[in-house]
Amino acid sequence: MLAGSGHAAFAVDVGSDDAFAALHDSVQAWLGTGRALDVLVNNAGIASGGALVDTTMEEWRRVLEINLLGVVRGCRTFLPAMLQRGSGQILNIASFAGLAGAPSIMSYGVAKAGVVALSEQLRAELHTTGVDVSVACPAFFQTNLLQSWHGDPNMKAAAQRMMQRSHDSLDHVADRVFAAVQQRAFLILPTHAEPLRWRIKRWFPEFYFRRLTRAVAAMTRSKT
Repeated sequence: MLAGSGHAAFAVDVGSDDAFAALHDSVQAWLGTGRALDVLVNNAGIASGGALVDTTMEEWRRVLEINLLGVVRGCRTFLPAMLQRGSGQILNIASFAGLAGAPSIMSYGVAKAGVVALSEQLRAELHTTGVDVSVACPAFFQTNLLQSWHGDPNMKAAAQRMMQRSHDSLDHVADRVFAAVQQRAFLILPTHAEPLRWRIKRWFPEFYFRRLTRAVAAMTRSKT
Protein backbone atom coordinates (compact mmCIF):
# COMPACT_ATOMS: atom_id res chain seq x y z
CA MET A 1 0.00 0.00 0.00
CA LEU A 2 1.05 3.57 -0.72
CA ALA A 3 -0.69 6.25 1.34
CA GLY A 4 -0.50 9.96 1.97
CA SER A 5 -2.55 13.18 1.94
CA GLY A 6 -5.79 11.28 2.42
CA HIS A 7 -5.14 8.93 -0.50
CA ALA A 8 -4.07 5.30 -0.66
CA ALA A 9 -3.08 2.94 -3.48
CA PHE A 10 -3.40 -0.85 -3.30
CA ALA A 11 -2.31 -3.49 -5.81
CA VAL A 12 -4.67 -6.35 -6.64
CA ASP A 13 -4.84 -9.21 -9.14
CA VAL A 14 -8.41 -8.80 -10.39
CA GLY A 15 -8.34 -12.38 -11.66
CA SER A 16 -7.91 -13.79 -8.15
CA ASP A 17 -10.61 -14.40 -5.53
CA ASP A 18 -8.03 -14.44 -2.74
CA ALA A 19 -6.44 -11.19 -3.90
CA PHE A 20 -9.81 -9.43 -3.80
CA ALA A 21 -10.50 -10.75 -0.31
CA ALA A 22 -7.13 -9.37 0.81
CA LEU A 23 -7.88 -6.06 -0.91
CA HIS A 24 -11.18 -5.79 0.95
CA ASP A 25 -9.44 -6.30 4.28
CA SER A 26 -6.74 -3.74 3.43
CA VAL A 27 -9.21 -1.12 2.23
CA GLN A 28 -11.46 -1.64 5.24
CA ALA A 29 -8.52 -1.31 7.61
CA TRP A 30 -7.55 1.95 5.90
CA LEU A 31 -11.12 3.31 5.93
CA GLY A 32 -11.73 2.38 9.53
CA THR A 33 -14.59 0.73 11.37
CA GLY A 34 -18.08 1.55 10.20
CA ARG A 35 -17.04 3.15 6.92
CA ALA A 36 -17.61 1.90 3.38
CA LEU A 37 -16.65 2.95 -0.13
CA ASP A 38 -18.76 5.72 -1.62
CA VAL A 39 -17.85 4.85 -5.22
CA LEU A 40 -16.54 1.62 -6.75
CA VAL A 41 -15.03 1.80 -10.25
CA ASN A 42 -14.34 -1.55 -11.92
CA ASN A 43 -11.92 -0.56 -14.67
CA ALA A 44 -9.14 -3.15 -15.01
CA GLY A 45 -9.05 -5.02 -18.31
CA ILE A 46 -6.92 -6.51 -21.06
CA ALA A 47 -7.31 -6.34 -24.86
CA SER A 48 -7.78 -9.13 -27.37
CA GLY A 49 -8.81 -9.56 -30.98
CA GLY A 50 -9.22 -12.05 -33.76
CA ALA A 51 -11.80 -14.27 -35.46
CA LEU A 52 -13.45 -17.01 -33.41
CA VAL A 53 -11.68 -19.83 -35.27
CA ASP A 54 -8.31 -18.24 -34.50
CA THR A 55 -8.88 -17.86 -30.76
CA THR A 56 -7.71 -20.33 -28.14
CA MET A 57 -9.53 -21.46 -25.03
CA GLU A 58 -6.62 -20.09 -23.02
CA GLU A 59 -7.37 -16.63 -24.44
CA TRP A 60 -11.08 -16.95 -23.64
CA ARG A 61 -10.42 -18.03 -20.06
CA ARG A 62 -7.91 -15.23 -19.43
CA VAL A 63 -10.05 -12.47 -20.96
CA LEU A 64 -13.24 -13.58 -19.24
CA GLU A 65 -11.42 -14.07 -15.94
CA ILE A 66 -10.13 -10.51 -15.95
CA ASN A 67 -12.57 -8.43 -18.00
CA LEU A 68 -15.82 -9.98 -16.78
CA LEU A 69 -15.19 -11.93 -13.59
CA GLY A 70 -12.90 -9.18 -12.32
CA VAL A 71 -15.96 -6.90 -12.36
CA VAL A 72 -18.04 -9.57 -10.63
CA ARG A 73 -15.38 -9.86 -7.93
CA GLY A 74 -15.26 -6.11 -7.41
CA CYS A 75 -19.04 -5.89 -7.00
CA ARG A 76 -19.28 -8.92 -4.70
CA THR A 77 -16.44 -7.65 -2.54
CA PHE A 78 -17.57 -4.09 -1.89
CA LEU A 79 -21.34 -4.13 -2.44
CA PRO A 80 -22.33 -5.67 0.92
CA ALA A 81 -21.04 -2.68 2.92
CA MET A 82 -22.80 -0.27 0.54
CA LEU A 83 -26.06 -2.17 1.05
CA GLN A 84 -25.61 -2.11 4.80
CA ARG A 85 -25.10 1.66 4.70
CA GLY A 86 -27.91 2.18 2.17
CA SER A 87 -25.93 4.25 -0.34
CA GLY A 88 -23.16 3.99 -2.91
CA GLN A 89 -22.30 4.13 -6.59
CA ILE A 90 -20.88 1.35 -8.77
CA LEU A 91 -19.35 2.26 -12.11
CA ASN A 92 -18.41 -0.63 -14.37
CA ILE A 93 -16.19 0.16 -17.35
CA ALA A 94 -17.27 -1.92 -20.35
CA SER A 95 -16.73 -0.89 -23.99
CA PHE A 96 -18.75 -0.07 -27.07
CA ALA A 97 -17.35 -3.42 -28.24
CA GLY A 98 -19.88 -4.97 -25.86
CA LEU A 99 -22.73 -3.29 -27.77
CA ALA A 100 -21.44 -3.08 -31.33
CA GLY A 101 -21.67 -6.72 -32.41
CA ALA A 102 -18.51 -6.21 -34.47
CA PRO A 103 -16.47 -9.12 -35.88
CA SER A 104 -12.93 -10.17 -34.97
CA ILE A 105 -13.01 -8.95 -31.37
CA MET A 106 -14.57 -12.16 -30.09
CA SER A 107 -13.34 -12.74 -26.54
CA TYR A 108 -13.06 -9.02 -25.77
CA GLY A 109 -16.49 -8.13 -27.13
CA VAL A 110 -18.21 -11.03 -25.39
CA ALA A 111 -16.57 -10.19 -22.05
CA LYS A 112 -17.59 -6.54 -22.34
CA ALA A 113 -21.13 -7.51 -23.36
CA GLY A 114 -21.20 -9.56 -20.17
CA VAL A 115 -20.23 -6.47 -18.18
CA VAL A 116 -23.15 -4.57 -19.73
CA ALA A 117 -25.58 -7.41 -18.92
CA LEU A 118 -24.20 -7.73 -15.39
CA SER A 119 -24.65 -3.99 -14.88
CA GLU A 120 -28.24 -4.04 -16.20
CA GLN A 121 -29.23 -6.91 -13.94
CA LEU A 122 -27.42 -5.45 -10.92
CA ARG A 123 -29.11 -2.10 -11.47
CA ALA A 124 -32.52 -3.78 -11.30
CA GLU A 125 -31.48 -5.89 -8.33
CA LEU A 126 -30.36 -2.83 -6.37
CA HIS A 127 -33.39 -0.70 -7.19
CA THR A 128 -34.65 0.98 -3.98
CA THR A 129 -31.50 0.05 -2.01
CA GLY A 130 -29.80 3.43 -2.40
CA VAL A 131 -26.93 1.93 -4.42
CA ASP A 132 -26.77 3.13 -8.04
CA VAL A 133 -25.13 1.34 -10.97
CA SER A 134 -23.66 2.82 -14.14
CA VAL A 135 -21.83 1.24 -17.07
CA ALA A 136 -19.52 3.16 -19.41
CA CYS A 137 -19.07 1.99 -23.00
CA PRO A 138 -16.42 4.08 -24.77
CA ALA A 139 -15.07 3.32 -28.22
CA PHE A 140 -11.46 3.84 -29.28
CA PHE A 141 -9.35 6.60 -27.77
CA GLN A 142 -5.67 6.75 -26.90
CA THR A 143 -4.78 4.62 -23.86
CA ASN A 144 -2.19 1.97 -23.02
CA LEU A 145 -4.76 -0.86 -23.28
CA LEU A 146 -3.02 -2.48 -26.25
CA GLN A 147 0.04 -3.21 -24.12
CA SER A 148 -1.95 -6.16 -22.76
CA TRP A 149 -2.95 -7.47 -26.22
CA HIS A 150 -3.79 -11.13 -26.83
CA GLY A 151 -4.58 -12.45 -30.29
CA ASP A 152 -4.23 -11.44 -33.94
CA PRO A 153 -1.41 -8.88 -34.44
CA ASN A 154 -3.19 -7.47 -37.52
CA MET A 155 -6.21 -6.63 -35.37
CA LYS A 156 -3.90 -5.00 -32.84
CA ALA A 157 -2.46 -2.79 -35.60
CA ALA A 158 -5.98 -1.87 -36.73
CA ALA A 159 -6.98 -1.02 -33.17
CA GLN A 160 -3.88 1.17 -32.81
CA ARG A 161 -4.81 3.08 -35.96
CA MET A 162 -8.34 3.68 -34.68
CA MET A 163 -6.96 4.93 -31.38
CA GLN A 164 -4.66 7.34 -33.19
CA ARG A 165 -7.50 8.64 -35.39
CA SER A 166 -9.91 9.12 -32.50
CA HIS A 167 -11.30 12.60 -31.88
CA ASP A 168 -11.69 11.75 -28.21
CA SER A 169 -9.04 12.34 -25.57
CA LEU A 170 -8.63 10.64 -22.23
CA ASP A 171 -9.58 13.86 -20.44
CA HIS A 172 -12.70 14.27 -22.58
CA VAL A 173 -13.86 10.72 -21.90
CA ALA A 174 -13.15 10.99 -18.17
CA ASP A 175 -15.04 14.29 -17.91
CA ARG A 176 -18.09 12.88 -19.69
CA VAL A 177 -18.12 9.77 -17.53
CA PHE A 178 -17.77 11.83 -14.34
CA ALA A 179 -20.60 14.16 -15.32
CA ALA A 180 -22.88 11.26 -16.23
CA VAL A 181 -22.17 9.43 -12.97
CA GLN A 182 -22.99 12.59 -11.04
CA GLN A 183 -26.38 12.53 -12.77
CA ARG A 184 -26.79 8.83 -11.86
CA ALA A 185 -27.02 7.92 -15.56
CA PHE A 186 -26.97 4.20 -16.29
CA LEU A 187 -25.60 3.68 -19.83
CA ILE A 188 -22.77 6.11 -20.51
CA LEU A 189 -21.47 6.49 -24.07
CA PRO A 190 -18.61 8.94 -23.54
CA THR A 191 -17.05 9.01 -27.03
CA HIS A 192 -18.42 11.32 -29.73
CA ALA A 193 -19.86 8.97 -32.35
CA GLU A 194 -21.25 6.22 -30.14
CA PRO A 195 -24.55 7.75 -28.94
CA LEU A 196 -25.75 7.98 -32.55
CA ARG A 197 -24.38 4.55 -33.45
CA TRP A 198 -26.16 3.00 -30.48
CA ARG A 199 -29.46 4.62 -31.44
CA ILE A 200 -29.12 3.46 -35.06
CA LYS A 201 -28.46 -0.09 -33.88
CA ARG A 202 -31.48 -0.08 -31.57
CA TRP A 203 -33.93 1.53 -33.99
CA PHE A 204 -32.64 0.21 -37.33
CA PRO A 205 -30.71 -3.01 -36.59
CA GLU A 206 -30.48 -4.29 -40.17
CA PHE A 207 -29.36 -0.90 -41.48
CA TYR A 208 -26.75 -0.82 -38.71
CA PHE A 209 -25.56 -4.31 -39.63
CA ARG A 210 -25.10 -3.34 -43.29
CA ARG A 211 -23.15 -0.23 -42.28
CA LEU A 212 -21.02 -2.29 -39.91
CA THR A 213 -20.13 -4.96 -42.48
CA ARG A 214 -19.31 -2.34 -45.13
CA ALA A 215 -17.02 -0.52 -42.71
CA VAL A 216 -15.24 -3.76 -41.82
CA ALA A 217 -14.85 -4.64 -45.51
CA ALA A 218 -13.37 -1.19 -46.20
CA MET A 219 -10.88 -1.64 -43.36
CA THR A 220 -9.87 -5.04 -44.73
CA ARG A 221 -9.27 -3.61 -48.20
CA SER A 222 -7.20 -0.78 -46.80
CA LYS A 223 -4.77 -3.30 -45.24
CA THR A 224 -4.22 -5.24 -48.49
